[in-house]
Amino acid sequence: MNHTASSIAAGACLVLAGAAGAQDLVHKAPPQSRPVVIEHATIHTGTGDVIENGTIVFDDGVITQVVGAGQRVRTPRNAEVIDATGKHVFPGFVSAVTSLGLVEVNAVRATVDSSEVGAVTPEVRGAVAVNPDSTLIPVARTGGVLTAGVFPSGGAIPGRASVMRLDGWTWEDMTIDDAAGLIINWPRVRPFNSPFVRQSAEEQRKRSREQIERITTMVDAARAYYAAKDADPTIETDLRFEAMRDAIRGDDPVFLFAQEYEQIVSGISWALDKGLRPILVGGADALLAADLLKSNDIPVILTGTHRLPGRRDAPVEETYTLPIELDAAGVQWCLSTGGGSFGAANERNLPLHAAACVAYGMTPERALRAITLDAARMLGVGDRLGSIERGKAATLVIADAAPLDYTMRAEAAFIDGRRIDLTNKQTELRDKYRDKYRQLGLIDDDH
Repeated sequence: MNHTASSIAAGACLVLAGAAGAQDLVHKAPPQSRPVVIEHATIHTGTGDVIENGTIVFDDGVITQVVGAGQRVRTPRNAEVIDATGKHVFPGFVSAVTSLGLVEVNAVRATVDSSEVGAVTPEVRGAVAVNPDSTLIPVARTGGVLTAGVFPSGGAIPGRASVMRLDGWTWEDMTIDDAAGLIINWPRVRPFNSPFVRQSAEEQRKRSREQIERITTMVDAARAYYAAKDADPTIETDLRFEAMRDAIRGDDPVFLFAQEYEQIVSGISWALDKGLRPILVGGADALLAADLLKSNDIPVILTGTHRLPGRRDAPVEETYTLPIELDAAGVQWCLSTGGGSFGAANERNLPLHAAACVAYGMTPERALRAITLDAARMLGVGDRLGSIERGKAATLVIADAAPLDYTMRAEAAFIDGRRIDLTNKQTELRDKYRDKYRQLGLIDDDH
């Protein structure tokens, strides 16, 4: 028994040591020191336009010129000129909903910081828990993802989403908006039948009613607190209620997580009745509620196309065609990977989620907009990010292929004008074993 216990303890130490060693050793990018001119590029603006043989100029982290062939370019003195002939330039992808930076190794609890203790924790902000040295962040950047909406999870009100740039020495360096909106996980309202579900239908309904009552009580109590605080400023400050203030008065959105039709209708109807500004997250059955969403101007953040249909009788292509059908119905939407604690390592696949829609008839530029400008708008930063336009942040990628091409490889990337390092653990391993087989004479130097 003692020997077994010692073995288990030793194994646990090795796992924890491995997790602790999983640290990004890539240096963070210094501030932009001189103007940059990217010329002769195919520019995908993120707004739906493509500029052939175009030129982009940016200085001090901001785009100052975007011109097409034949238009005059005012080249600043001492500018770095990048010849992008045959290359594609596009805005850095925006991963709208992710746990990137909050999770390192999902099986090691010490590296998972995606949820707080308690069912109602609106004071939590995703930004403060982001690990700037996560090895998953450089991998996402290599896939073209340069901005992320980091969402805490767990509980009825798990906290507030944060918008992060994916480079920086500290979480403060990375933060664009530390409190972009309040998160509410709306409960299922229809009983779920499964061999793994032990609760009866009535027990499930009761639990759902209790969760809705908990959320409603919190919102009503917050409103009562604001009224009392306005009447008597000496009332003791409640950090939970203060964290909800901007969302409850409509300045910030409420990110309402719901997938099923009944869940969507229940949650959206509740939010509208409370005077909130909901953004639906998930939305597997959003098409069934399209009239409700369109008439109330409610956007949807779809959580990925790389998943199974929601029902056994649904067509296999349902997840790929849903964005196209929402477009046709006039519903605003954007696309994320839906990367929870198990998906943070796969944020690099965000463009492939969008490319799947193209395979079923969506135009490439519309699909690109879903993971750039539209995603930035839903996170409240569309005025600064998500497209290549004058006055916006120089957060962009230079690649050897079109942005949604499966073979696309980012050759250079800039965040706020700072040229970032695109190496990561995976590229180092690739180069290591490529060199191994080159030394063995199994591949030549051209590979």
